[in-house]
Amino acid sequence: MTASDSVLVDSARRSNVERVVNLRLSTVHGDFLAFGYQDHKRGDEQIALVYGDVKGEDALTRVHSECLTGDAFGSRHCECGDQLSAALRAIVNEGRGILVYLRGHEGRGIGLLAKLQAMQLQAEGLDTVEANLALGLPDDARDYQVAAEMLHDLEVRSIRLLSNNPRKREALLRHGIKISEQVPLLIEPCEENLPYLLTKRERMDHYLPHLDGVLTSVDGGAERS
Repeated sequence: MTASDSVLVDSARRSNVERVVNLRLSTVHGDFLAFGYQDHKRGDEQIALVYGDVKGEDALTRVHSECLTGDAFGSRHCECGDQLSAALRAIVNEGRGILVYLRGHEGRGIGLLAKLQAMQLQAEGLDTVEANLALGLPDDARDYQVAAEMLHDLEVRSIRLLSNNPRKREALLRHGIKISEQVPLLIEPCEENLPYLLTKRERMDHYLPHLDGVLTSVDGGAERS
């Protein structure tokens, strides 16, 4: 048994996640296998969409945090809904991959009502980090253990992570997920979500190089740091 095999066996033994159901799910992007899980630690119901044969190495994988306002209602305050659709398209185009959709991650883990309160504060001039802190909440309360356990259950040995977020990569590595590559998932910004994206880049170290051209245009050629 190799060292990585030992990690997988140990993670499976300690898992708080139970696979409850799997079925074929037809979507506008393609036909996926949907795996439903019960998280016995937090009580959340979770889902992973799988396209093609993902066992083994280098499955293109998006670990997507629940965002009701963006994913369901198409809010232009963030880019979450566009990222979700783009990730599913990329997985289908790749021919194999996984989308782990994490419930309980609303508002970077602070919950729906607190997120709406934070958005109200942002309308008054605070950025997303300042708004969370003003509510007495962390800037990012998300935990990725359940995502790692779902990936272990799917017999994934390494992934190519679709994400701009270094914290997500570091968290998955801590939970025993081998990441062979981090693949950017860049969405064209709009006027409404530009401040949100700038805060991600400048205060949370997200990789968003495509904002440079937008800022040059907005600032008449003066680049903002």
